[in-house]
This record gives sequence, structure tokens and C-alpha cells, in this order.
Amino acid sequence: MTDPFLITMAVIAVIIVGISKSGFGAAFGNLAVPLVALATTPAHAVALLLPSLMVMDILGLVVFRRRIDLALLKQMIPAGLTGIAIGALTFQWVSVDGLKLTLGVLSILFVLQRWSGIASRMHAAASARQDRWLGRFWSLISGFTSFVAHAGGPPLSMYLIPKQMDRVIYVGTSAVFFAVINASKWLPYIWLDLFPLDTLMAGALLAVVSPVGYWLGLRSLKWFDGPVFYRIIEVSLLLAGAKLMWDGW
Repeated sequence: MTDPFLITMAVIAVIIVGISKSGFGAAFGNLAVPLVALATTPAHAVALLLPSLMVMDILGLVVFRRRIDLALLKQMIPAGLTGIAIGALTFQWVSVDGLKLTLGVLSILFVLQRWSGIASRMHAAASARQDRWLGRFWSLISGFTSFVAHAGGPPLSMYLIPKQMDRVIYVGTSAVFFAVINASKWLPYIWLDLFPLDTLMAGALLAVVSPVGYWLGLRSLKWFDGPVFYRIIEVSLLLAGAKLMWDGW
């Protein structure tokens, strides 16, 4: 962390992630790794940001501990942990570029369907059983993409957006989900040798910036009502999808 460009990109990335996690349910947090990867390798960027994510997760558990949808979390968390396990076992062979391209296309198509009204009608027509399977599927994808690229926000958004939950419940549920997901990454990252001591120390130093971004996100959460909140989430998902497609291409 002696490179000024790396420090600048890392600080900007942490602030963006903080705003995303506490203000918009991690909708555009996947922009962080590409930013840091401008100054270092993607694998190093993933490991460098993990301590900051953990600090934000602790803040999220404190702030939103009573504003969650427990029933959703009971079906989402096991699937998300399964995605983490798959990511750890296949990390060496996964084409991150191909994954980003696919996820970007899906994110953009989802938003376009959402704006056309197709996604809302499909969600309304889905049975409770179908909804549970959709929740498990997108949570598994979220865990997997979170492990390999810290890009778990878009898949989870694709499941939660059509529900039109109270915006604080949306963010709180996302906060608890990603707190569990990020905590489960530590051992696999160490096993894959992605977390040498110097990276851990640099990441811990970077995490000091985390509360700034998180506070800004909490402030923004109070500024927007439900429809505006969801429109911002959708636009963020569209932009994140475009960024993922660009990176993957």
C-alpha cells in the first residue's frame, strides 16, 4: 500500500461499497473490485477489500438487527453458503471474465424486463414454492459471484427487487445475508493462499475508511422514499450490469 494510485482507488472503492451496502442493499458494490484492479491484480483486490467488507457487515448487524425479513434469510443463507463452497472448489478454473459477462447480461435484461412490467407480472404469477426456489437459486449465484469477484449484489437484487419490500427491510436483510457470506470467505481465501500477512495488514489499514462510506449510505437511505429508492436500485443494477459486461468483454 505504498502506491498512491492503489491507495486512491482502494479508498474510493471502500467508500462506494459502504454507500452501496448501507444505502442500497449492495446493489452496486461490484464496482469496487474493478476499481482496485486498475492498480493491482483482481485476486489481490478481492482479498484487500475483505477486511473492509467485514467492518461494514458488523456495522450492518448493529444498525439493522431488528429490521430484517427472517423468513427470507432462512432460505437465502444456506443457498448462499452453498454458492461460497462451489466458488472455493472451482476458483482455480472459473473464467472470471466469462462470469462477469454473463452476470452483466442477466442484470441488464432483468432491469429491462422490470421496466417493461414483465418481471413484475412474472413475480406476481409465481407460486410460493416457485418463489422459494427462485430465492435459493439467486442466493446461490450471489454467494458464488461474491466469492470469486465480490459481485454478489446484482444476483440478490434480481430476487429482492420484485418483492417491493420496505426499503429499510430490504437493506437490513441484504446486510445480514452478506455478513454471513463474507464471514464464510475467510477460511477458503486462506486455503487458496489469497490472504498473505501483508495483504491482511494492508486490508486492515484500509478498513479504517469503511465507516465513512457506511455513514454516507445511511444518510442516503433516509433521503429517498420507496419508489425513488427502487428506481435508484434499478438504475444502479443497469449500470453495474454494463460495467460487468465491459469488464468481461
